[in-house]
Amino acid sequence: MKNRRGKTRGVTVWICLAVLLAVDIVLGIRLMGRNGQGENTEPPGGSAGGGISSPDGSTGSGEITKMPGAGGSGSPEAPSATNPPPESSADRRAAELLSAMTLEQKVAQMFMVTPEALTGCTRVTAAGETTKQSFTQYPVGGMIYMAGNLTDPEQTRSMLDNMEAYSMELLGIPVFLGVDEEGGTVARIAKNEAFGVENVGDMSKIGASGDIQKARQAGSTIGAYLADLGFNLDFAPVADVWSNEKNTVVKYRSFGSDAALVQDMVKAQIAGLSEQGILSVVKHFPGHGSTAGDSHKGAAVVEKTLQELRECDLVPFAGAIGAGVPFVMVGHLSLPQVSGDDVPAVLSEKIIQEILREELGFEGIVITDALDMGAVTDYYSPQEAAVMAVTAGADMLLMPEDFAAAYEGVLGAVRDGRLTQERIDTSVLRILKVKTGMVMPE
Repeated sequence: MKNRRGKTRGVTVWICLAVLLAVDIVLGIRLMGRNGQGENTEPPGGSAGGGISSPDGSTGSGEITKMPGAGGSGSPEAPSATNPPPESSADRRAAELLSAMTLEQKVAQMFMVTPEALTGCTRVTAAGETTKQSFTQYPVGGMIYMAGNLTDPEQTRSMLDNMEAYSMELLGIPVFLGVDEEGGTVARIAKNEAFGVENVGDMSKIGASGDIQKARQAGSTIGAYLADLGFNLDFAPVADVWSNEKNTVVKYRSFGSDAALVQDMVKAQIAGLSEQGILSVVKHFPGHGSTAGDSHKGAAVVEKTLQELRECDLVPFAGAIGAGVPFVMVGHLSLPQVSGDDVPAVLSEKIIQEILREELGFEGIVITDALDMGAVTDYYSPQEAAVMAVTAGADMLLMPEDFAAAYEGVLGAVRDGRLTQERIDTSVLRILKVKTGMVMPE
């Protein structure tokens, strides 16, 4: 920017100062959001989560060595807009927001829940006064919507617009508005004829084609209609390498059994989603493709050593991290040959801190798979699971069995010293950095 010349030295100085001040103001204002339009009301209250199913997209020890962030050849890279560089204006804004938050607000930001869990209503298809009041009490970091919440485009846009407006009004930051939209069998929107959008099909078919551009186009297609409806986050792509023919959980959702090909396909889909302004969540770390168990229903065990994971299952995740993916979902998989116990990965410091953070170098948001699934609820209370997940290194807790209990569990753990304020701040700062780096459409 060039300064306009004045007729005197004094005028020039004052103009320069004014320009510098203006630039500083512009750099300090990066957070953008949409205003909600209109207001809807929920149906009468009932039991939280009633009638709404949990997401189908759930969602050897050895020396730790740094894995390369990306591999494969010719795969497109995702834009890095969702992961701003250190010391960016978004980072500074995130730090400012964090310092202004109460402990209660910080803990709430670490949860992503269904509208039923937030409001206590049986089925939610609108975001009205009940939602606003509930969000004021529990300003959660994100919402996840199921097929039962989404009836048609107009209804969905209104609900999401209102939800975002409440977050902007209360906190001055966006709320993550997410959905399981993988394509094929897991498609909350594309399987509903009322939306009139293309179902891109199962990822297994795209993987079988060997055409990387098909994966990118699938991401772009999904991202376009999600963005049009008001979503900003998709629980996709699936980065699992399908290596066990008895595995039906990810059989059609995975790009296939070739780790290098899956990596390239995953990176391409991330890029397609990102170019439409949609944040990606790669899942289910460290890989659900080799187990025969279904973590929705109970324990799912991976009998691989760490070295075996490095050679196969971790490859697509390393590529996604290198491509700048903002979220990694950790699954409910037990890995006794790696962790030395049967604790699910989502509750394991070994899996999250040592492997995902230190070895793979992931600096973004770690989110759990849905905590209302059998692999967790069969063994842990909502409070126990929430505190253990945060202790292990998770930043966001998805769909606890009892949201209020889980929230109070984390809050209580901070107050009695089992969790430190610093531990909470670390996770919330990661969340805020992504949010302040988001450019929201008008």
